[in-house]
Amino acid sequence: MLTLLLAPFRVLINFTFGAVATAIIGLLVILVGLPKLLIPIPAVQRGLSTCANALFRLWGYAMSWMFKLTQPMRWHIHGDAQLHRDRWYMILCNHRSWVDILVLMHLASRNMPMPRFFLKQQLFWVPIIGLGCWTLDMPFMKRYSREQIARKPHLKGRDIVTTQKKCAKFRHIPTTVINFCEGTRFTPEKHRKKHSPYQHLLPPKAGGTAFTLQTMGSQFDAILDITIVYPNQKGATVWQLLSGQLRDVYVNVETLPMQEELIGDYFNDEVFKENFQRWLNQRWTHKDEVITKLTSLADNPPQR
Repeated sequence: MLTLLLAPFRVLINFTFGAVATAIIGLLVILVGLPKLLIPIPAVQRGLSTCANALFRLWGYAMSWMFKLTQPMRWHIHGDAQLHRDRWYMILCNHRSWVDILVLMHLASRNMPMPRFFLKQQLFWVPIIGLGCWTLDMPFMKRYSREQIARKPHLKGRDIVTTQKKCAKFRHIPTTVINFCEGTRFTPEKHRKKHSPYQHLLPPKAGGTAFTLQTMGSQFDAILDITIVYPNQKGATVWQLLSGQLRDVYVNVETLPMQEELIGDYFNDEVFKENFQRWLNQRWTHKDEVITKLTSLADNPPQR
């Protein structure tokens, strides 16, 4: 039984499986995407994107298998029964670990459209992964500092225009856009430095969320407020996953209806900006309470 293997062997098996699956499926995605450069016909490109998306879902299934390949993994998922693969969603999620991404991939492979991430420009040059993400039309963001914009004013707003062009491609394929509102992974040190008013969360950054809604809000069927908790509230590390030490994951999914009040010009409308920040802070207060409840369940699981 693989579940009886020592930790080093579990790591070797899980890492090899994940790396091989990523390499093979990533190369297939790239091969599907290469004709997009040669055939600039919208209908053909949409068809190729659909094929690439199907391969992406296959990778999601592979990542789901990693959670149970060498250990008895238990999922505690609440509230996602009404989701559909043929719709558009935006996810608001807390961020504890890089494992969060694999958790969201597991959820997506079950009954959600495959997710899209906003990626740093540098990731484009990562072998296989960069080209694979480009084929899947994931937006690569190039951020400009205040100093760069001061020297070259024409750069102001360029990243927004780029994002709008990329998001326009999501209209043809049901998509889930993932937004880690905290902007970085939670750690006790970051929690202290930011003087967070929340017990389990960092303060949310409203700008990215508001911009995504401004760009695609009319297309989203709903907002998914997803909360992830690991046992003892420790952010699960990749090592814990690979070595089989991660046995339980608690997830709460709340489906929020789209509201016209959430779509507006965050960067130029001060009234809208204030109202949107208030709405997101209220969601974060609620999420903090949900984490407290899930943490209690994780620390005191019901007797079987």
